[in-house]
Amino acid sequence: MIGGFVLLVLAGLAAAAAALASADADAWSAHSAEVRQAEGRLIRLIQEAETGQRGFLLTGDPTYLDPFTRAGRELPGAEAHLRALTGDNAGQQARLDQLRPIIDDKIAELARSTERMQAGDQAGALAIVRTNAGRDLMRRIRATAAEFDRAEVELQAMRADRAAFRRSILAAVIAVALALAAALAWLVIRTDRRHARDLQVANDTLRLEIAHRERAEGQLRQAQKMEVLGQLTGGIAHDFNNMLAIIVGNLDMLVRRLSAEDTRARAMAENALSGARRAAELTKRLLAFSRLQPLQPQPTDVNRCVCDMSEMLRRSLGEGIAVETVLGGGLWPALVDRPQLESAILNLAVNARDAMEGQGHLTIETANAMLDQAYADAHAEVTSGQYVAVSITDTGIGMNQEVLAKAFDPFFTTKSVGQGTGLGLSQVHGFAKQSNGHVKLYSEPGVGTTVKLYLPRSLSAPEAIQVTSARLSPDFAGQKVLVVEDEAGVRSFAQSALRELGCQAIGADGAEMARRTLAEHPDVTVVLTDVVMPGETGRALVDSIQDTHPDLIVLYMTGYTRNAIVHNGMLDPGVRLLSKPFTVSDLGRELQAALVERRRTHVSP
Repeated sequence: MIGGFVLLVLAGLAAAAAALASADADAWSAHSAEVRQAEGRLIRLIQEAETGQRGFLLTGDPTYLDPFTRAGRELPGAEAHLRALTGDNAGQQARLDQLRPIIDDKIAELARSTERMQAGDQAGALAIVRTNAGRDLMRRIRATAAEFDRAEVELQAMRADRAAFRRSILAAVIAVALALAAALAWLVIRTDRRHARDLQVANDTLRLEIAHRERAEGQLRQAQKMEVLGQLTGGIAHDFNNMLAIIVGNLDMLVRRLSAEDTRARAMAENALSGARRAAELTKRLLAFSRLQPLQPQPTDVNRCVCDMSEMLRRSLGEGIAVETVLGGGLWPALVDRPQLESAILNLAVNARDAMEGQGHLTIETANAMLDQAYADAHAEVTSGQYVAVSITDTGIGMNQEVLAKAFDPFFTTKSVGQGTGLGLSQVHGFAKQSNGHVKLYSEPGVGTTVKLYLPRSLSAPEAIQVTSARLSPDFAGQKVLVVEDEAGVRSFAQSALRELGCQAIGADGAEMARRTLAEHPDVTVVLTDVVMPGETGRALVDSIQDTHPDLIVLYMTGYTRNAIVHNGMLDPGVRLLSKPFTVSDLGRELQAALVERRRTHVSP
């Protein structure tokens, strides 16, 4: 290991020496270029002086003497600079010594003819020129300068060859040193490979354990937080929905029984029923935020869903809102609860209408989307994969960053008092998360907002929508239904509603009484049971009687359910659920659907 280190140090030193040699060669090359440039300037000054003198002699114009005057002023400095550059070269210094008197003679010859011309003796000035002494001096200057330049070129070439030779030697040294270092490194790696592998495995195991522990701790904290919120919301929702079931159910029956002539009483009852339904909707939104609403995800054609909703949205949002749908081609099916998706889209559309104050453009767009691992790492609870994206874009007032950060918080709203509950976006957020999807907000003040709802892709094709008749089954009136409900008011309403539909109805206040009632009434065909009851749940009751009553039709009703018939937010297969509060019509539709399904099952081979 030490020897390898020494070799690597030597290789580094050799590389540094090679770099220095290359830099030295470049510096000498630049020096030679500077010497040649200075020598060229010296000769150019003399030539310009001679050119100016000739022009003055021919024309008599004093401006031609400017180059001559400048040469006389700059020649001493130019020569001194050239001598300084070649101070380390005796040969070049000797050539400059030869050149100096020739230049002096040339300048003197030019000065004599110029003085004659300035004195008005043009013939005398030209006579000096015709002696050809100036021409001969210029030839000697050029010859000496050429010899000077040739010597500098040869010197530059010699220096470049020497530097190239040094670089090649040093490159060979570096190559040998690197080869030796590589050989030594290979030997060290081969010797220590098993130790390094064991150490790597131990480190990987430790890092994996740390990551698992951190992930588990984060999940535990989130689960505890959601558990507390879920228990609080669920407990309130259960009791509140039981009370609403009594209120809504009895008001619905009252409206059904009031005569059309009693308009005042009917209007008051309908107003009361409307208020109770709004309260039920508020409870539903609380459950959606807490991800406790039961979902029935099915492969869904999202394009068809948007198309079916577009006309209803145009009517609901008003004439001032232009609704445009942009449907993606080749759109994948989405695994989602379609009624809840429609509710989410409606919520977003209503929010968009309010943001546009009744005037603007709403665009609903669908597209296939791929969320990669980088996006998933940057967003909590997002799993990378294929999604169906539904984008709702408005041209409203938009949101700043402060509002955007709180947009999904429950009960947060920017609307005036009485104009909103602050649960619309919270419900959409809860629905998206419970559906194993994702929701993302993009907004700019004064421009508008885009809400992107990502729904997980389904690999199964959507089933054809079954259009059923609204009429009750011919055998509906002959059904005998056992209502199992611990809340007396709800049980009484459910029995009354069933009798209103023409069924026979008997009640039980819990699982134990239900089993005794079934034993006394073997002709019961349907069990309508609450899910959450003291002691034994509705699901436990159904499991206990399944072997003795295999043909019973089971309907569950609940205002809040957790881990009884719902797991991971999804209804268990084959479960029919009636959410409290419900009306007589809701009960009739669900019961009819169960009977139709039972007949279809019995008819199928």
